[in-house]
Formats: sequence, structure tokens, C-alpha cells
Amino acid sequence: MPGIFSKIIAGEISSHKVYEDENHYAFLDVNPNALGHTLCVPKKEVDKIFDLSEEDYNQLMNFSRKVALALRKAIPCKRIGMSVIGLEVPHVHVHLIPLQKMAEATFQKKVKLTPEEFEEIAKKIQSCF
Repeated sequence: MPGIFSKIIAGEISSHKVYEDENHYAFLDVNPNALGHTLCVPKKEVDKIFDLSEEDYNQLMNFSRKVALALRKAIPCKRIGMSVIGLEVPHVHVHLIPLQKMAEATFQKKVKLTPEEFEEIAKKIQSCF
């Protein structure tokens, strides 16, 4: 049975997509740590990052870098943090988080956004590719 990220990629569950290529999909986190918090996922459903082949791992990192560079242009921040934890959803995903302070990287404080704000942020990031 496909997991939630596979359903998002397939369009069965809506998302605020910021970028996509043949093998990857990037979208805004629905429970963001900070404005612009984005998830990068491979379209192939694999549970753990180090279970990816070396080629797939490198492609995911290259994709995440491309998304991070666009995110940095779109969202003013001190830096883009990257985290791979993978305990909540059994599908490899890279968190890209625009950071102003360390607390935004701890996953303990969340930002609430309206659907319109999510859409505006996604369009702003899309325009930076």
C-alpha cells in the first residue's frame, strides 16, 4: 500500500509543490518549523536514506541542493538547514528549513500558515528556479 508521500507525489493528496524532476518531488511541509520549510523526496518509495543506492542517494542530494538554492533566494534567512530523520513517515525525505535561529531546527516549535500563505510561499520558491 502506498504511503502518504507516494500519494502526494501521485496527486491523490494535495500538496504545495515547489519543484519536481523525473525522480524527485519537493513540497512545503504542512507542519513547518519555519516559513518555507520544504521536503524533498525521491519518487521511489524507500524507507531509509542509507537503503538508497549510491546513485539514488547522490541524485537526492543534488536535487535537495537545487531546491535549497532556490529556497535561499525566495526566503530571507541566515542559512538553509538540512535534516534527515525519517521516523514519522517511512519514505526517505530531506527537510530543508530556512533558519534564523537554532530553535527552528529542533522540530519543537511550529509555524501556523493559512492555505493562501502556503500557496504564496510555494509560488515564490517556484519563481526562483
